[in-house]
Amino acid sequence: MVCPEEAAPAGARVEPGWRCLAVLGPLPFWATGILAALAGPLAAAEISVFAVATFDTDFVLVQESRLEAALEALRRAGHAVDAPRLGDL
Repeated sequence: MVCPEEAAPAGARVEPGWRCLAVLGPLPFWATGILAALAGPLAAAEISVFAVATFDTDFVLVQESRLEAALEALRRAGHAVDAPRLGDL
């Protein structure tokens, strides 16, 4: 289950401290390589990711302690990155 930390069920095993980056969508169903284009630069920067793909878009979660490094790695790779806003997702 992926949810805001405060929404986790009582007694659930929780790994806190993740931030979610969303790909602007909707993405066409036939589009390929989107997650690879994001995960590659992050892996090169030694940033672990948790990816979630939906019908409309993709999400990449990174540890909050690595958020700024992740945003910089994506920018260096040529991705347009808007600063994340708390509460958007």
